[in-house]
Amino acid sequence: MARGDKGRRTRAELVAAARAVFAEKGYADTRLSDITARAGCSTGTLYTYFRNREEILAAVIDGTTDRAMLPGPSVESGAGSGFGASARSSASPDAHPDSPEGRIREGNRRYVEAYVQDADLMHLMEQVAHVVPGIQEQRMMRAKRFVDRNTRSIQRLQAAESVDPHLDARLTAQALSSMVSRLCYHIYVDDPDPYYATEEGKARLVDTLTRIWVNTLGLREYAGQKWLTRQSSANH
Repeated sequence: MARGDKGRRTRAELVAAARAVFAEKGYADTRLSDITARAGCSTGTLYTYFRNREEILAAVIDGTTDRAMLPGPSVESGAGSGFGASARSSASPDAHPDSPEGRIREGNRRYVEAYVQDADLMHLMEQVAHVVPGIQEQRMMRAKRFVDRNTRSIQRLQAAESVDPHLDARLTAQALSSMVSRLCYHIYVDDPDPYYATEEGKARLVDTLTRIWVNTLGLREYAGQKWLTRQSSANH
């Protein structure tokens, strides 16, 4: 395995080239020579980093997971990872940006942005999951990482008496994570709707996802230094 900054750059260039070629040709019709030609390197260089086409596909998929789970500094995705970190950008007008609702909204926004960028790879992963050895396992591990982090976040909010304590944290995390990923797959891959690639469309999707999360969790809203239930707020 090559080491150092140059080695990391070369590997990254190969992964980027593979992504582009897979998107254009599909996995079945892509040859290693197509990837090396796009990257501008020799086949021998490719074999320094990857043993075969399956390994480079796995590296491409890993990149999509990293973007979805860690889309920005100090922010964890409500859809793809968790919502325990401090958000730095704005949430909805009626949600404090540092409240769980604000962090969920910001996480969902970043998850959707990442999904728009990676929709072609999501389609590719769906196509090859059952025919390429190891990809289905990688896909399941990707989903498990999302669910594990969301489970921990829900448990923390339950301990803080901020969400419905009767919810099964893991089952809820599985349900919400699956809902987000499958809805995005439908909108951006199965039946692409150009509207949801616009800023207005993405904002509408994020708002809907966030409302579903908040309502499902029974999340309380942040008001000053107190957590108030939505019902209590409505009565005052």
